[in-house]
Amino acid sequence: MLLRHTTRSMSPLSLLSTHSFSLFFSPKPSLSNLKPSLTPKFRNLISNSSISSSISPISYPNSQTLDFDVEPYLSCSMPGKRLKVAVLVSGGVDSSVALRLLHAAGHSCTAFYLKIWFQEDFENFWSECPWEDDLGYAKAVCDQVDVPLEVVHLTDEYWEKVVSYIVEEYRNGRTPNPDVLCNTRIKFGAFMDAINSTDFHYVASGHYANVIHSSVDALDKPSTLELSRDMVKDQTYFLSHLDQSQLKHLIFPLGRISKDEVRKLASAFSLPNKDRKDSQGICFLGKIKFSDFVARHIGEMEGIILEAESGDFLGKHRGFWFYTIGQRQGLRLPGGPWYVVQKDTKNNVVFVSRNYYSVDKRRRMFRVGSLKWLSGLPPDSMSELQCKVRHGPSFYRCNLTMVSGENGIGDAAVVHLSEDDQGLAPGQFAAFYQQKTCIGSGIILEFWDDEGFPVCEKALEIASTEDKSKLGKPVKIKVKPESPQAGNTEKAGSIDSSSSTNKKVEVEQEVTDSLSSSWMQKLKQKFMQLF
Repeated sequence: MLLRHTTRSMSPLSLLSTHSFSLFFSPKPSLSNLKPSLTPKFRNLISNSSISSSISPISYPNSQTLDFDVEPYLSCSMPGKRLKVAVLVSGGVDSSVALRLLHAAGHSCTAFYLKIWFQEDFENFWSECPWEDDLGYAKAVCDQVDVPLEVVHLTDEYWEKVVSYIVEEYRNGRTPNPDVLCNTRIKFGAFMDAINSTDFHYVASGHYANVIHSSVDALDKPSTLELSRDMVKDQTYFLSHLDQSQLKHLIFPLGRISKDEVRKLASAFSLPNKDRKDSQGICFLGKIKFSDFVARHIGEMEGIILEAESGDFLGKHRGFWFYTIGQRQGLRLPGGPWYVVQKDTKNNVVFVSRNYYSVDKRRRMFRVGSLKWLSGLPPDSMSELQCKVRHGPSFYRCNLTMVSGENGIGDAAVVHLSEDDQGLAPGQFAAFYQQKTCIGSGIILEFWDDEGFPVCEKALEIASTEDKSKLGKPVKIKVKPESPQAGNTEKAGSIDSSSSTNKKVEVEQEVTDSLSSSWMQKLKQKFMQLF
């Protein structure tokens, strides 16, 4: 197992009890003899001195007792037995409430802040990174209940396992997902490896998801990942690429609590960050502009923009890696809206269209590779599954057909969606579900030739031309005539909720926000407006 504990005669799961208890306040636990011993490797990664020497103190009210009934919120915090839990804190509201719930459940908690900012070549940006404020808030939250806080330096690991991968994916014209990689390789990867020989029973965080562990009499049964109560905030998509050895050692105290309730709990706990705004999920950029990050690591190379349907030369761009399929902002073309519909990475050409959402150009079939199943095994049936192709509350019904991976290596599958989706971006993840249970995920691969957005022969011929200086000046773009469908605000990957058949899967509650874009599309849209 990844995590080891000192109670040798009992497994972590055998320490749990199915009954709950009323808990109106939690006495401050004595941690003097419970602080875990650290391996030499882990000890070198941890720094306590940086907390007191470089972080400005934050004033907060001391809250040792609770004046409200916290028991209804402890169902995902394993109340009833005293466990040793390593809690990942970020300085945000979600992880802070998760920490306080575990503390209220009577567990011995140690908080860990992961410092994963850039290496020395981005040192000039560090003054703009929010980690000092984050750590200051995390320390204030922990001080309220005397929970020890450690700082873990995983900058090198993050650079090697996440940032370098992101850079390479963009260089190859794909759109990676940093949040999925951060969870799999850092938060529940490098960090859990570092505490492998300590005596924590579980690792906890403020993710909105449910982990269902086996009962005492079925310890060999796999743990499962289930949807959270708050379907808009649900983060199972970002956790879908974990493996069973990671999942078995996780607790998510917010799994059955809505975001609104978390905010109320933050006020009830008198947390110093109770009014702090939510982070935007940019786990490695901080306040660095996306364009600066890409330009720093890949550079710039002038290319041309062509209309996919006509081959008209519309303008120039700084490099195809600044764009993703479905992108609208940052094109600087009149007469729009224009959308990026294809990229020729070999010739550094970006194809755009104003007809991105026309019915005849939608897709409902794509390939995924690097498949990983949370149970360790594929499901018995590949039909009647559900699929998320981006973070958000919307699902598609789907069927999978297993095929050989690229070059015959690994498992891959062809995914057949029940409805069309225009926002499928190679490099993103597709997560698969059976009812409420997330069963695994894979990476969306490049489309087959006959599945991509149709690019005319003239455009393809111009793109392959070596001397593009002969193209002259860009054509004057005419304003597109309004159609009966003008004003349609449909977004990539949306589902027509007004359809009488309504094929979207409803889980536990009615979801009103069905138009959630992918993380990286949001990130790009935010930053591309700046240049």
